[in-house]
Amino acid sequence: MSIWSGLFLFLLTVAGMEAFAYVMHRWVMHGPGWFLHESHHRPRTGRFELNDLYGVIFAVPSIVLIYGGVQGGWWPGYAWIGAGIAAYGAIYFGFHDVIVHERVRTRFLPKSSYMKRIVQAHRLHHVVNTKEGTVSFGFLVAPKPEELKAELKRRGRAGVRAPTGTVPTFAEK
Repeated sequence: MSIWSGLFLFLLTVAGMEAFAYVMHRWVMHGPGWFLHESHHRPRTGRFELNDLYGVIFAVPSIVLIYGGVQGGWWPGYAWIGAGIAAYGAIYFGFHDVIVHERVRTRFLPKSSYMKRIVQAHRLHHVVNTKEGTVSFGFLVAPKPEELKAELKRRGRAGVRAPTGTVPTFAEK
């Protein structure tokens, strides 16, 4: 396989993972997988939460594909696909866990309109404590915050957590 074919497959996989992540988040994590994901919609009491198991679960296909494509004698494209899955996981970790939820402290402040949009969309997703009624399930592609706020208002703010103090959260601004 040529390097260009491999890179194309890698980039196609990274892009496709956004669609996969949306589907998994919307219909699995907020569906039958809520028993793990619910911990992510509650205040974290320790360093980890049950939802972190999804990262382990989604890493397994990546590891298997990379191994099979490099060492297992499988089609080499599988290694590129596995690497694309791993790259999306790294992007997700950086965006979701580091930037949005600040599980790793940095001095990064979103400045571009794109970064502000996806951070605010994700925070609006988290104003809902329940399995149903939330908005914005993507991670790298998200509707405009104004649309999400209007949708939450249209739904009667069902499941929206009560304010935690007198200072509005980033998502409520």
